[in-house]
Amino acid sequence: MSEVIVYGADWCGDCRRSEALLKALNVEYEKRDVEQSAEYTEEARNISGRTNIPVILFADGKHLVEPSDPELHAELTIRGLI
Repeated sequence: MSEVIVYGADWCGDCRRSEALLKALNVEYEKRDVEQSAEYTEEARNISGRTNIPVILFADGKHLVEPSDPELHAELTIRGLI
């Protein structure tokens, strides 16, 4: 499993923003497009208990739903990914 998995969709502004931050910080991540896969949609819902995206899952099981850039940056820092 990747250190970071992003469940999202191309049309989602919050998803694009979170992915842009990950790219800017050179953090490798796996994208799981919920628009293209019912399985990924179900995984994201099971992780977060909600239908909001993005759901960002870390290898230790912690997840964020629709995080702000500062919130995502803080979690990446805590995990030593940046």
